[in-house]
Amino acid sequence: MLACNHPLFSGACKLLFIAITASFLLFLLTSCEPETRRAKATDHIRMMDEKLLNYNQQVVRTENDEIEDYISRHQWKMVKTSTGLRYMVFSKGQGAKISKGMEVHLKYRLALLNGNEVYDSDSTGIKVIYPGTSEGETGLQEALMFLRMGDRARLIVPSHLGYGLIGDLKKIPAGASLVYDIQILDTDRGSR
Repeated sequence: MLACNHPLFSGACKLLFIAITASFLLFLLTSCEPETRRAKATDHIRMMDEKLLNYNQQVVRTENDEIEDYISRHQWKMVKTSTGLRYMVFSKGQGAKISKGMEVHLKYRLALLNGNEVYDSDSTGIKVIYPGTSEGETGLQEALMFLRMGDRARLIVPSHLGYGLIGDLKKIPAGASLVYDIQILDTDRGSR
């Protein structure tokens, strides 16, 4: 054991005491730092989540306002679902109500809110949809459940029910609301 009262070691003992004390204090300070970093990171994440949530809510409000303005300008009477889909049947068919498990064939015209037509069945062919599956746009899937064979309907599909944040990487831009004019041609029960 080192005796600190010996004249040769008195300076060394002092240095040792200072080094041990400094190491202990450094240990205490650094052991608390990860928790402080975690707290700061958590606060930062919470702040970013809040900013993203506010931004997303603003985007949804803006898109909703654009859709409502579009409907108003055209003086359409549309039904709005809880998801934000709007639809109106402008020519009622006499056929069976569409349900899950059917194969549905439809003619369509697809445009953006600015009026630009992006796709139609004359150029791409009759569209075949299987309601209740994850195939195709969610909004189109949802709309079909309100229709029957022979119906002609107009749909406005908000971006989150259509092609979302990236579009289709061809003709439909990111975040685009879609305007569908559809005609249910026929259905085949039990195809899937």
